[in-house]
Amino acid sequence: MYTQYFGLNEKPFRITPDPRYLFMSERHSEGLAHLVYGVKDSGGFIQLTGEVGTGKTTLIRTLLTRIPSGVDIALVLNPQLSAIEFMATICEELDISLPEDQSGAKALVDALNRHLLESHANGRRTILLVDEAQNLSTDVLEQIRLLTNLETTKQKLLQIILIAQPELREKLSQTNLRQLAQRVTGRYHLEPLSREDSERYIDHRLKVAGGLGNIFEDNAKREVYKQSKGVPRLINVICDRALLGAYSGEVRKVTRQIVRKAAAEVSGETDRDRMRKWLLLPAIGLLTAMAVAGVWSVTRAPQNPAVQPVSISLTKNTTPPVTEVQTPEPEPASAPEPQQPSLDSVLQDSGSLTSGSAAMATLLSIWNVGYDANSSPTCTQAEAAGLSCLSKRGSWNVLRQLDKPVALTLTDSNGQTHNPVVVAISDDTADLMFGGQRLTYPITEIENAWYGQYLLIWRPPNGDATLLQVGARGPKVAWLRQSLAALSPDPSLAVDDSDIFDAELEQQLLDFQRRNRLEMDGLAGQQTQIIINSLLGLDGRPSLSSGPG
Repeated sequence: MYTQYFGLNEKPFRITPDPRYLFMSERHSEGLAHLVYGVKDSGGFIQLTGEVGTGKTTLIRTLLTRIPSGVDIALVLNPQLSAIEFMATICEELDISLPEDQSGAKALVDALNRHLLESHANGRRTILLVDEAQNLSTDVLEQIRLLTNLETTKQKLLQIILIAQPELREKLSQTNLRQLAQRVTGRYHLEPLSREDSERYIDHRLKVAGGLGNIFEDNAKREVYKQSKGVPRLINVICDRALLGAYSGEVRKVTRQIVRKAAAEVSGETDRDRMRKWLLLPAIGLLTAMAVAGVWSVTRAPQNPAVQPVSISLTKNTTPPVTEVQTPEPEPASAPEPQQPSLDSVLQDSGSLTSGSAAMATLLSIWNVGYDANSSPTCTQAEAAGLSCLSKRGSWNVLRQLDKPVALTLTDSNGQTHNPVVVAISDDTADLMFGGQRLTYPITEIENAWYGQYLLIWRPPNGDATLLQVGARGPKVAWLRQSLAALSPDPSLAVDDSDIFDAELEQQLLDFQRRNRLEMDGLAGQQTQIIINSLLGLDGRPSLSSGPG
């Protein structure tokens, strides 16, 4: 919209964490240095904290572009999990085959330990990076402490980096978590930008977007700092709105007045609020004059829809003069078409409707399974109904392939996470469920708040979600053989009843993974099994292409 007007190649103040726009202030340089130290130095526990919107997620994205080739990383973006779910997520991030018995954390820890020892023997290092770590429960924090015990005689096997809001520091100061706090080898708190850095930050982002010349006047940049207190996310939102305001007003430079108006809009102050304040000023002056003149009571006459008379009765001594001023309203303009609120505003106003618990209740209801918030963990409830949970990171193309309703982890402009459920996808839009409300948004708008984390529920064959590989045998292997034959483009493919996963079946699986652009590892994990289920088009199973029903 305004990009061409100002000669920009793209919008310079998006709130998505694009590493190209990273402004390396002294504070951010030190913060990134702490993260890089945590990646390159084996063993240790790094903690990076900062207020909402100070650039923590952008630092993470920048760090991920600098990961050495010999490092494996498990990135947990949604830490609101039980200890068992947290361990399962780590294993899935590192492509570790999950043990059949997941009733306790020990089997998962043992599987992780075997993987770490094997990686160490091969000269590789492993990093666990947890974002929004202030949301970690005490049980999960204790589990993280136990993970620091995974070590050889010379070094730790797992490097842990926690990214969080300041509340994490308060949690770790609790007596029952002192053992974990003592193991933190590096701490850094990311502060908002100074006034000088804020002004350079604005110039930097405009330059990256292709801007030439000074689009913001100097006093406008100072006003941005005043309104944002140096918080990068607020700077972005205010500057974006200010550029739009200048474009709408056909002004070539952003002024202080435009910034103030943009900041008011960002804070939620409407034109009606400002008009009400403006109208109140003369009214207050009138009431003050009346009080000085000895007026003792003020009343307002009833209103009618056509005319709104303001009746002011002035009572003094025993002769009450009455003055009536009638102000006719202008002819009502035709009402504009109501516009659907932005996704960001809906997320901020959603409250508990986008909590993890609400998302799981929605997902289970789609599968006609009741949800008990006071019962066992959600995935345990799903398994009791013959279902299974899958939590991973992916893209919209992956979601289309899986073709199952999913709970996304979205982050609003205030840094708060939400879990609406995607129930349908078209070419360029998706339907989101917020509790019982269903809204449609462009995928491009959803992408601005989504960093790839999703969770879905699916029905595995025979109620068994375990991974299949060469050497496995049983009814589920027979299901895989029959399913791949049904989906094969070769009609002459012979189908037998063998329940053994042999080299021939592995080749058929590799061919299937290649055709569907999956990782060709010859392993039938959950993602591969879900896509097979979706392509088979089994009746009665929810899908994104048909909606939840």
